[in-house]
Amino acid sequence: MNRYPQADIDAVYRAIRERRDMRHFKPDPVDPDIMQRLLAAAHFAPSVGFMQPWHFIRIRSAELRRRMHALVEEERIQTARALGEREDAFMKLKVEGLLDCGEVLVAALMDGRERHVFGRRTLPEMDLASVACAIQNMWLAARAEGLGLGWVSIFDPAKLAALLSIPPGARPVAILCIGHVEAFYERPMLEQENWASRQNLADLVYDERWPDA
Repeated sequence: MNRYPQADIDAVYRAIRERRDMRHFKPDPVDPDIMQRLLAAAHFAPSVGFMQPWHFIRIRSAELRRRMHALVEEERIQTARALGEREDAFMKLKVEGLLDCGEVLVAALMDGRERHVFGRRTLPEMDLASVACAIQNMWLAARAEGLGLGWVSIFDPAKLAALLSIPPGARPVAILCIGHVEAFYERPMLEQENWASRQNLADLVYDERWPDA
């Protein structure tokens, strides 16, 4: 029988349901064994053509964190301006926990991806989708371990690549803040802050073809 015991099934769905994009952290260190389990969970993710395009850079230096935070802040201001009438509301949101969390990772696409054609000839962006799967694995594992994880995408990739000596052809796609939290948000933070609301699933599932406009 391939089905898991019901308790295990319930635990999987609970982690999916209770996962949150966290921005508020406590500075307590993360157990190294747990960090290794999270990285292993990421590495077990599916990838197109089994290319495994993910690389992770652990940021241990406080000074490097501050410089990364400055890059995020620079882009946060540019994003706010691009939002027009929502600029003020956006600037009130907490969008990252870089200076607060126990661990910081940068997830990056590897270089030399052009040689991987399997599954990417018509959809080259599947390398990015594969990295996203790795991050989601880590996210769910972190939630099960009682740790928060926040995905930060507000940065200039070229500037972050230069800061971290990422070679040409590779590309940073996420800053991951990981650590202990006082509590997980009851609902997604942006929903709690009335920035956006969850769409109705029934409106996103179509039969046979895209519906007429």
